[in-house]
Amino acid sequence: MKNILLLTDFSKNSINAIHYALQLFEDDICNFFLLHAQSPATYMSDDLLLAGNESIYNSMVAKTKRKLAKLIVQLDSEFKNEKFSYEILVDYDALPEAINQIKKSKSIDLVVMGTNGVTGAKEVVFGSNTINVIRKVHVPTLVIPEGFAYKIPEEILLPLDIKDTLSGKVFTDVLKFTKRFGKKLHVLRIMPNNEASEEALKDMDNINSLLKDIKHEYHNINNVPMNYAVDNYTQSHSIDLITLLVQKESLFERFIIGSTTTQISKNLRVPLLIFHT
Repeated sequence: MKNILLLTDFSKNSINAIHYALQLFEDDICNFFLLHAQSPATYMSDDLLLAGNESIYNSMVAKTKRKLAKLIVQLDSEFKNEKFSYEILVDYDALPEAINQIKKSKSIDLVVMGTNGVTGAKEVVFGSNTINVIRKVHVPTLVIPEGFAYKIPEEILLPLDIKDTLSGKVFTDVLKFTKRFGKKLHVLRIMPNNEASEEALKDMDNINSLLKDIKHEYHNINNVPMNYAVDNYTQSHSIDLITLLVQKESLFERFIIGSTTTQISKNLRVPLLIFHT
């Protein structure tokens, strides 16, 4: 049984991400938790004035719960899957903090959310939410780009930087997903500045032992930024999904040069599945 957290702001983009998840896991027994989270900083004084004699709970939380309940009725009617159950969650807290609390209380296996990348009026809000979730929530996260139509993720791309390793629990999780859904795993070892990498030296041994039963390609790419390499490879090889191993980034890296995760997530063409190392 899988416990999957579905994030929604009721936008078409977030509903599309939910539809993707329900199609991807149609053969699994799943508990889906639909979460609408809103930071207290976004409360408007007008909201409170309009509440009148009603409590803040009735005027805000109850209204949101009704919208979520209506969404569940629509999902249940459209997908008609007896293996699915749904639960409503409303939280007035910053999104990463809300998810981290739910992760513990509901034993969440996967978070699913949408992102509209660098285009659209909501980019600043929803784009930053996506990055904050990836950085601050250490649970596998599936990010669906705006308008992406569901397709079985048969061709899966795994880009690696100089520190990523093709061994250990996180890579095992990638292999499990690939064996379940994919037909081929494309591995790119990307070294933007042509650095030496101890992990790269181990790649072929790991591939020969761990990928012997999985169809795969392996490439070394030097002197090309990761986001450019990933974007070009995705287009030229008809990739259906990118999986990324995200390490804890230093404040200096995020502030001075930005991060690989940020650049890739802002230019998504296909779904992105995040695993934390």
